[in-house]
Amino acid sequence: MFLENTVNHKEQFGWIEVICGSMFSGKTEELIRRLKRAKFAKQRVEIFKPTIDTRYHDDMVVSHDSNEIRSTPVESASMLRILAQGCDVIGIDEAQFFDDEIVSVCNDLANNGIRVIVAGLDMDFKGNPFGPMPALMATAEYVTKVHAVCTRTGNLANYSFRKAQNDKLVLLGETEEYEPLSRAAFFKAMREQANPKKKDKEDDSLF
Repeated sequence: MFLENTVNHKEQFGWIEVICGSMFSGKTEELIRRLKRAKFAKQRVEIFKPTIDTRYHDDMVVSHDSNEIRSTPVESASMLRILAQGCDVIGIDEAQFFDDEIVSVCNDLANNGIRVIVAGLDMDFKGNPFGPMPALMATAEYVTKVHAVCTRTGNLANYSFRKAQNDKLVLLGETEEYEPLSRAAFFKAMREQANPKKKDKEDDSLF
C-alpha cells in the first residue's frame, strides 16, 4: 500500500540507450536502424550530430556502408534541449565529440519522456575512455557494445588504432587513418609505433 501511494503512475519517463564500440564496428548503422524502426511506427524522430563531423555530408548521418538518415548538426549539447521538443525519439551520433553537458542533457530529455539513443566511440585512439561516453554509459538504461573485426588477426576488435602520427585527440578519418584492432594487436601496434626501429620480439603466437 505504501508503494502504491508514493509512485506517480501518471509521470511518463523516457530512457537512454547507448551504442558504443570502436571505429568500423557498426555503431551508426545500428543507430540508423533503431531510428528508422521508430519512424515506421509513426513516432516523432529527430537525429543530431556535432557540427565537427562533416566526413560524409553536412546534414546527413551516414554509416560506413553508406546507409544514411537526415540529421541536424549542432554546435553544443545545450541546443538539444530546445531542438528535441516535441520528439518521441531522438538519436545522437558521435556523442564523444560533444561537451560534458551532453550527459545532463540526455538525462533531462529522458526524464521528460523522450527515448534517447546515443552512439559514440567508447575509447580514443590511445585506448582511453573518450569524453562524456563513460558517464553516458553509466546513466543509460541500455548499453550495446558492438565490435569490428581486427584487420590483423580476424578476432573481435574494440580498439581504434590511429595509423597517422598525430597526437590531436580529434582527428576525423577513415581507413587511411584508422584501423580496428583486437587488444593484443592494438598494444603491439602501439609499441611498434612508439619504437619503429626496434623489432618486436614478442611471440606471435598471441595472434
